[in-house]
Amino acid sequence: MECPKEFDDIRPFYDREFHDKMKILVKEPKFEHAVRYVMRDVDYDAFCQQLLALNNKKDFQLLIMRSFLEGLTKKTTKSLTGGNFESLDKTKNYTFMSNHRDIVLDASLLNLLLIDQGINTSEIAIGNNLLIFDWIADLVRLNKSFIVKRNLGVRQTFEAARQLSGYIHFAITQKKESIWIAQREGRAKDSDDRTQESLIKMLGLAGEGDLIDNLKEINIVPVTISYEYDPCDYLKAYEFLCKRDNPDFKKTQEDDLHSMEIGLLGFKGNVHFQISPCINDELDKLDRTEEKTEILARIPQIIDKSIHSNYKIYPGNYVAYDMLYPKNRFADRYTRDEQQTFIEYLHAQLDKLPNVTKSEDREFLEKCILTMYSNPLKNQLIALGQEA
Repeated sequence: MECPKEFDDIRPFYDREFHDKMKILVKEPKFEHAVRYVMRDVDYDAFCQQLLALNNKKDFQLLIMRSFLEGLTKKTTKSLTGGNFESLDKTKNYTFMSNHRDIVLDASLLNLLLIDQGINTSEIAIGNNLLIFDWIADLVRLNKSFIVKRNLGVRQTFEAARQLSGYIHFAITQKKESIWIAQREGRAKDSDDRTQESLIKMLGLAGEGDLIDNLKEINIVPVTISYEYDPCDYLKAYEFLCKRDNPDFKKTQEDDLHSMEIGLLGFKGNVHFQISPCINDELDKLDRTEEKTEILARIPQIIDKSIHSNYKIYPGNYVAYDMLYPKNRFADRYTRDEQQTFIEYLHAQLDKLPNVTKSEDREFLEKCILTMYSNPLKNQLIALGQEA
């Protein structure tokens, strides 16, 4: 189904556009370099012939991306598992809203799990700040992604939010496509995952009803992503160090590209995706007579509680908590070997920053990484009504 013209600059490419866009993409030298970087043994000419034989996004995902992601998970994870996917109604379309760990893989691995369950893949929201080159923008739109416009002026920001909300509602109600979107702009560098109120406000702009009715229309399903190891943890910690020393520090596009590469190819241990129930029943419990600002503040809390409750807690999370808050509260949740494994991992990650030589800076970085791994546990304890 084709979209209204107002969505042309953000929507995924149509299948009728697929072949022509792919012909351009395979001739792009930077695309070839990226393919050879992540697929070391690829016969690029043969790979291009595979791509040029495709005519639609679905075949691209099922015949190319699925195989690539399955190979990647075998190389970079111990396991990829999913929970409660059977609760999804295959006749419905959802807004999958998750915490955000990896720039590329969060939505991609969710789609891989959906394919395994016989469920159609979701369209993926991706910020234009990550579309560093035109060929990346083309690639993601060939892979069922739509564009979120970032870093605009006040008036342009509202227009972009209105357009984005309209597209998401259209995708779910008219195109009959599910979508994935992160619960906040950018990754939570310290893993303290919180849903942005501005995101909920944006999602509620489109529709014919009030805020609650408009949100119910898009069937928000919280998804909890738990990586045993985050390959980019040391990079996130280093960013905290840079901002500590220079509050105006900003990452470059090259930094984002480097994070994408590390996130794709780095070791992640076990990875788990847990599906929560659609929040529509919880939305129905809200008091519509309250001020809109009050309602708007409550909805992120509903999503956060679902996400926080469903973290998969690994031994390293318990070890990190006990190292950060040294009371050995969770010493019964890990073995001595598991403790040693995490400590060795922590030091190996810090060693990837050889330019950090001051002991106080290394201590700061260590504390940042320990915070990243302990925060999911802290938030789960709070969500389950326990002392954090």
